Amino acid sequence: MNAVTEPETLSELIADCALIPATLQAENLPLPRSAAKPWEVDEVCHAQVAELDAYV
Repeated sequence: MNAVTEPETLSELIADCALIPATLQAENLPLPRSAAKPWEVDEVCHAQVAELDAYV
């Protein structure tokens, strides 16, 4: 790893990343998932595209 310059190739970048100590690496934990509310088209959304044919 050359700390003075940025890696110039993908292989140099991979080699640099391989040298990151495990204590500094992010934990490999699953991200919490939350259920999103169903998406619905309301009047405001519909109004944004109501005149779209006039612009196309």
